[in-house]
Amino acid sequence: MKTLAFFNNKGGVGKTTLVYHLAWMFADMGKRVLAADLDPQANLTSMFLEEAELEIVWNPNSNEAGSIMTPLRPLIRGLGDIGQTPFHQITPTIRLVPGDLGLSNFESILSETWGKCLDRQEPAFRTTSSLYRIVRQGAEAFAADIILIDVGPNIGAINRAALICADAVVVPLAPDLFSIQGLRNLGPTLRTWRQEWAKRRAENPAPELQLPQGAMTPLGYVVLQFGIRDNRPIKAYDKWAKRIPSTFSEDVLDQPFAPPVPPSEDANCLGLLKHYRSLMPMAMEARKPIFKLKPSDGVIGAHTSGVKDCENDFHQLATRILAKLGEKA
Repeated sequence: MKTLAFFNNKGGVGKTTLVYHLAWMFADMGKRVLAADLDPQANLTSMFLEEAELEIVWNPNSNEAGSIMTPLRPLIRGLGDIGQTPFHQITPTIRLVPGDLGLSNFESILSETWGKCLDRQEPAFRTTSSLYRIVRQGAEAFAADIILIDVGPNIGAINRAALICADAVVVPLAPDLFSIQGLRNLGPTLRTWRQEWAKRRAENPAPELQLPQGAMTPLGYVVLQFGIRDNRPIKAYDKWAKRIPSTFSEDVLDQPFAPPVPPSEDANCLGLLKHYRSLMPMAMEARKPIFKLKPSDGVIGAHTSGVKDCENDFHQLATRILAKLGEKA
């Protein structure tokens, strides 16, 4: 079972849409998928669930399984450790740990306990590892093959606690100046968090407490909304796309970069995904991934080839991710 986080501190690049589509694609490939929404904006949850379902999930007085906040409440109130992992079954092979806007209130607590771990305080370790233990508990109960974690576009304490859960990190980005700058911030941040967690983990006063390894290995990047015209990158995108490979190698992997290559020839590039134009609104309306759209959803004419292209693109992407993780497709 591998845990994969999707992270870029530059927002608006299509990260949550990527996680959503990959969850469905991995399931189509025979994998049991647990999707954990650890972004306080809860956009992944709103993609999977309808409004009536969200109302139940986010109601603290509901008898239903609830959101990520449900197992955290006893810990936050100082009344005990984490509770049982909530989940919503999307299909027999996809489960969602729903996100919650209230998760943002956990930020200051996680920030405080990070420092207290150095003082060997067991409650601090229980709080810092809470997201990991909730997600892991749910994955083991489901016998998941892969865990996909969606996080917010920032470098705050919630993301730090979420990312130390991850065996590997995929970086979604757009070919623009903002994503390039995001890569320059992301690499040093991951290295710092990895080093700081290793130091804290060594101070754990409770050997029976299950803690994450905090590997956070950069698996590679995915270029989303890649501007394509006649199967060639348009000029506005091409300029920044050419800078991605060297920036990822130098700033994220902390490695010198060889002679420049375009992303399509870069071993660190997991995939180039097109915009898919009008298919995305259609998929949102139908509440399904693009590659599952049918004529009954409005797919006619040229849309049909777009749906097939999307399926091929995500199948190739999922296959490459599994290969990088050392898993069979």
